[in-house]
Amino acid sequence: MITIVDYGVGNIGSLLNMARRIGQEAELSADPERIASAERLLLPGVGAFDTATDKLRSGGFDAAIHEFARTGRPLLGICLGMQLLLDSSEEGTSAGLGLIPGGSVRFDDSSGIRVPHMGWNQLIVRKPAAIVEGLPTNHRFYFVHSYRVVVSDERDELARSDYGGEFTSMVQRENVTGAQFHPEKSHAFGMQMLDQWARS
Repeated sequence: MITIVDYGVGNIGSLLNMARRIGQEAELSADPERIASAERLLLPGVGAFDTATDKLRSGGFDAAIHEFARTGRPLLGICLGMQLLLDSSEEGTSAGLGLIPGGSVRFDDSSGIRVPHMGWNQLIVRKPAAIVEGLPTNHRFYFVHSYRVVVSDERDELARSDYGGEFTSMVQRENVTGAQFHPEKSHAFGMQMLDQWARS
């Protein structure tokens, strides 16, 4: 069972549909107790960093996510949900969840790149992990973001992508994984990735 954190910030309908398409049971939950005891936890997110962190804290979700992470069971953050796994973001002043050391910084558009980074891009996998195993050479994932993650420890970097230079597009520390892109909008490649995460 995949439990999706329902804290009012995220594309949860598409995630539910994707889970069902890969044959996985999924539920939405705004109950911190249920979140803390989940089998697998998915943290979505779109919008502004401080708005999301405020909702996590006001609903007691931050403590529940920390309690879940300590169990060693799989946690996946998507898009803003990945950035929330880190300590901070230039986008705001609130603290992140601090599960992976690092922060988010805005893309530098002085070289002429458009911000936000929006559209299809590929991964440059940096270390082995079940979630990225066996991706076909023609894989592509859908990105929409203005801020990019910078990890404090390069060993937490699972994959990079290239947009005006390479940036961290996936992170992983033990049972905590983050994907900057939207697997639920990435067709067969996103289905493969979520299926592998759900079965690992």
